[in-house]
This record gives sequence, C-alpha cells and structure tokens, in this order.
Amino acid sequence: MPSTLALSLNPAFRVAPVRRRTFGAFVEHLGRCVYTGIYEPEHPSADEQGFRTDVLELVRELGVSSVRYPGGNFVSGYRWEDGVGPVEERPVRHDLAWHSSDPNTVGLDEFMAWARRAEVEPMYAVNLGTRGVQEALDVLEYANAPAGTHLSDQRVTNTGRPESHDIRMWCLGNEMDGPWQIGHKNAEEYARVATETARAMRMEDPDLELIACGSSNSQMPTFGAWENTVLTEAYDFVDMISAHVYYSEKDGDQASFLASADDMDHFIDAVVATADHVRAKLKREKRIMISFDEWNVWYQHRAESRPPSGDDWPVAPVLLEDIYSAMDAVVFGNLLISLLRHSDRVASASLAQLVNVIAPIMTEPGGRVWKQSTFHPFALTSKHARGEVLDVRIQAPSFDNQRFGSSTSGDAVATWDEDSGELTVFVVNRDPATQLALDADLAAFGGLELVEATTLHHQDPYAANSADAPDTVAPAENTSVGLDGGRLSGSLPAISWSMIRLARAGA
Repeated sequence: MPSTLALSLNPAFRVAPVRRRTFGAFVEHLGRCVYTGIYEPEHPSADEQGFRTDVLELVRELGVSSVRYPGGNFVSGYRWEDGVGPVEERPVRHDLAWHSSDPNTVGLDEFMAWARRAEVEPMYAVNLGTRGVQEALDVLEYANAPAGTHLSDQRVTNTGRPESHDIRMWCLGNEMDGPWQIGHKNAEEYARVATETARAMRMEDPDLELIACGSSNSQMPTFGAWENTVLTEAYDFVDMISAHVYYSEKDGDQASFLASADDMDHFIDAVVATADHVRAKLKREKRIMISFDEWNVWYQHRAESRPPSGDDWPVAPVLLEDIYSAMDAVVFGNLLISLLRHSDRVASASLAQLVNVIAPIMTEPGGRVWKQSTFHPFALTSKHARGEVLDVRIQAPSFDNQRFGSSTSGDAVATWDEDSGELTVFVVNRDPATQLALDADLAAFGGLELVEATTLHHQDPYAANSADAPDTVAPAENTSVGLDGGRLSGSLPAISWSMIRLARAGA
C-alpha cells in the first residue's frame, strides 16, 4: 500500500490574494540572456527592433508578469547613460562582474520596448556600487519625468515617443552585502546610501515602490543583522527588502535537494521576523514586504558558471547555461509553492533568469528555441493560480535527508477563485523513492467537478529536454486522479509535481 498524502482545504483558510508579481523574472546583461537571447537582429524571427519573436512568444506563454533589469551583479558597475542615444555612438565597456564586454546595443529604451512587446511590468535596478544618489536621480528623470526636462527630452528624442517609461518598481542596488559585489559595503554604509537615494527619489516621485537590498542568501554571516541595520535606517523610505536564494543537488544528496523548499520557508519567515522586529522597535504602522527577486535552481559548481579570465573579455559568452532535469523541475515547482503560501508577505518575486542563463527558455544563436523542464511548472502555476491563496493542512509521511533531518514527503498549496468557482491544487511528491496516494477533503467547497489533472514526472529523474528532444520532460494527464463525494484521490509518483484543477459544478 502506498503512503498517503492527506490534504485538508477550506475556502475560509485564506492566506492572501494571489499576487501577479509572484511570477516575475529577471533579465541581466550576463552571458547570452540579452545578446542571442531576447535580442538577435540577424535571427530569422527578429522583428524590426532586433528582438527574437520566437522568444517573445515563449515569454508570453510562460506567463511572466514583471522583469527585473539590468542586474544583478552587472548593475554595480553599470553606467545607464551608455545604453541610450544613437547605438553607433555607444561605448563598449568591460563588465567586471562577469569578465565580459558589453557593446551597450541594448539599454534602457530597448529594454522598455521589449517589455511592452512581452507585456511585462519593468523593475529597474540602480547602481549603488560604483555610483550613488545623483545617478539614480538622473536615470529616474530620464525614465519617468514628463517631457520638458533636460533628461526627459533626451528620452523623447531617443525613443520618438512622448510618453514616459513610468517604471514603478526600483531596486536600490544589488547584493551589496556580498564581498564579490563591485562597491561592496557593510550594512551601515549601504543603509546610509540606500536611505539617501530613496529619500531623493521620492522627492521626484513619492509613489515609487522601492526595494532595499537584503542579504544575498540566508547563509551569509551577516544575515539577519544586515536586514536589521538596513531597515532601521531606511524603514520609512522603502516598501520591500530583497531576498535571493539558489539551490542545487550537492554531492549526490538527492533527498536534501528535494527538500529545498523547507529552506525557502525558513528564509522567508526569518526575514519577516526581522522586518517586524524593526517595525515594533520604530513603532510604525506599515509593514515591509519581501521582494524575492532572485530564486532558482543553479549549479554554481559547474564549469559553465565560471566566467572568462585574463585577457578574454568576450561579448555574450556561454555562462550559467544549466540544463535542467525532471528532478530540478519538481524542486522548482515546490519553490513556487513556497512563494505562493507566503503571499501575505512576499509581494514580488523574480525567477533568475529568463533566457539561456539558468533559464526556462533556451536558444541557439541563429537557430531554435526550446523549453526547459522548469518552464512547465512556472507556466501552469502562473496561468491557473487565481483568486485567494489557501492555507492547506498537510499530513504526510517523512523522508530522511542530511540537511534538514527529515521532511514531509508531500507539499501543497491551493488557490480559490470564489467568483469563478475555480479551485487549483499544486502538489509535489518530493520523496526520492515512494509513491504517494493523494487524499484531499474538499467537502467545504460544495459541489465541484474535476477539470484537469496533470503531472510532471520522468522515470529517470535526471532526464532533460534539449533542442533535439524538447518534450522529453513535460506534464502529462494523470488519469489516476478522481473526485468522488467531495474527496479527491489519485496517485502521485515519487519525484513529481502535479496541478489539479476543479470547478464549481455547472460553472
């Protein structure tokens, strides 16, 4: 007899509304994300602006809501003005973060044109590594000010459009706690420049949404103390604090990797606790939210994650081009479950990254485009998570792992759209070896009928897609799932991600 994953759901157990910004992504001038990724004028599918339309189609299918740009580590040495104006006059610069060259063919105006084509909201990061308050004010004026100022008139001339870019979300630097960061600062130094930058930007536009740098990851020695110091200084001027995390299977420890969402849960809870401590200390009413603006599976030890060195400063080198397996996609889908169940405090999230660089979409220069295994849980969750996130009560057996000791074999979240009567359950079996029998009590929702049950699973957890075999790992109908008398049942194979959609009978 298989072990049982028992779920209890009730429409009254609400966490928060589903936030569309949970389904953001990230485009950095890193490797082939921009050049031969979203932008390749010589490609047969390129539009008149040089953007690959085959990539644009998949970005829309992926269901991306917002895109963070232009970095990442790249932004801490970036001069935004290099990327505007006549392309033939733009300088080529060395990018110290990734030991590459950037021709600046794509800059702010090109990115905004692409964002409009992709139907995504922009999130823009300012350089607080080698630059500061004045440069942030300059790019804000260029991007958002109505025509009639020196820099906004340059924008109108450069774009041929009278409208401003109207960027609402702004990151105040990137990973400034990291010693690898150009212009790395300690907490007090960063808190000061971030506060002064935020204060000045709000003088230009008080309604911006500003994101302070949190810890680069929860393993940083300054984690917690960094957030406390930064928020104590900047609390009144920012809306969110960032969180970044990446996971991978290490040393063949498959079980710990499958439990990665446990760490994301702990990370979010710790940042929330610190932010709320500062709120109480300062006696403020507003709550600081989290922008989880970098998250993914990333095998940082692999050769493709090592940047060039020495005299080699190539344009768009192959960097961070991980090929994702079925197991990676299951862990990835579980991370989305974690983000959704924390929708009361995670206001925005950005999958890092979008194309080629640790990405769900891969391209060949001059050639094909294809979906990685991770494309599918993201696209389906973005498409069908609607209404309110529900607090799902879970009973499941545990499996042992080195990192956490033991973890529940099953994990789940659900969304309920009361207006349309649609209930969607996202569930993973993260046990390395054991099938689970699903048993979900849905009686509280009244009469429902099963609409769709789909499962992503492969007998070989290391199977992956390629340009030649793009459908090796893909969701398939799970015919074992059924609904009878308010109870949902079915079989969930080991190392699998599933989506089950139900709707009010007759709706």
